[in-house]
Amino acid sequence: MMLSLLLALSAAQSNLAVPHPASAPGAPWQTLDEIDLNPYAHKPRLTFRKEGTFKITVFSDIHFGENPWDDWGPQQDANSLALMNTVLPSENPDYVVLNGDLITGENTFRENSTKLVDEIVGPLNKFKIPFSSTHGNHDNEPNITHAEEIRRELQVAPLSYTRFAPSWADGQGYGPGTYWVPVYTRVSDLKPSLILWFFDSRGGFSEGANSKPVPDYVDEAVAQWIELTVAKMNAAWGPADKVGRGSLAFVHIPPHVVENLQKNLNSTQDPGLNADKLGEGSTQATGDGETGKDMAFYNALNDHVLNLHAIISGHDHGNEWCKREPSKNVIFCFDKHAGYGGYSSPAWGYGVRNIVFKSPNPSVGPETWIRMEAGDTHARIILNSSYN
Repeated sequence: MMLSLLLALSAAQSNLAVPHPASAPGAPWQTLDEIDLNPYAHKPRLTFRKEGTFKITVFSDIHFGENPWDDWGPQQDANSLALMNTVLPSENPDYVVLNGDLITGENTFRENSTKLVDEIVGPLNKFKIPFSSTHGNHDNEPNITHAEEIRRELQVAPLSYTRFAPSWADGQGYGPGTYWVPVYTRVSDLKPSLILWFFDSRGGFSEGANSKPVPDYVDEAVAQWIELTVAKMNAAWGPADKVGRGSLAFVHIPPHVVENLQKNLNSTQDPGLNADKLGEGSTQATGDGETGKDMAFYNALNDHVLNLHAIISGHDHGNEWCKREPSKNVIFCFDKHAGYGGYSSPAWGYGVRNIVFKSPNPSVGPETWIRMEAGDTHARIILNSSYN
């Protein structure tokens, strides 16, 4: 009944107040007002360029803060900053995504861990590029948390579009970085033509001396958040498949279902580095008693978010490939390991994933490829209905 009422609301009433019937704390009716369809009223509106393009550059697994007690660790951060300062002016993206594991929290010092955020966002501030962050398992550690990183980012980066999830969908405080960002065709448009979705896959350990493991999957409550959010979007702006609204999703740890894709990769059809064998710890919900617990999120994302071009993840530094996941008919892609911190191999190199929308029309799939630090590119594909 709740969803049918939402879908009946006028498309012009994008931020209406819905009357709340009596219900238990945390029930859906009490959360509708938390879903603001104009969440960036005080930030520049993101738009496609005049020629109809929108370019995203993704830096994944930059792992700042390793070994701060010796010369090696700070040098890795310097190398990562040099990569960012090379790539950003060269690629000139409209938007940047930092797709998790910004900081290696188990190596840093508790008293100054968040100051690493200042270094990470420095190039983005310098070039005045809007961006969003997801967070990974290494961002939840005894010396740092996702929430602490987000708070610091919002303090020091005026063009950060990262937001906090509502408290009932924040993974008991350890998965607060679930949100969405609208992109408009023109600055004057009343409804967006593209939604960028960001999900917090948690993982790692709780902060403090008595640290405990944190579940490594998107909290199951996020499924309800997706359903409610999409219903409110549809009520205000029209259903995505009717009005032509596309989507792209980012989550640091890959959904567990992609583990089955690796054995059927074709290096010609599915180009890109394939050096990390997926197994325990490589995808969401692989711990004891966790099997299948990421499926509420995965099902809700694919069932409710229509025109979803792809799901993009990092986490597994030796993988760059894309592949269609058949159970939901959605394309999954790995990022490129961008940071000199974290595990690596000399043969893998460092770089970014670029994603370029050629049109606001969701029937036109975006092009994506890997760009290496030196400027060479590979693994170029189109994320459309004809891709594998």
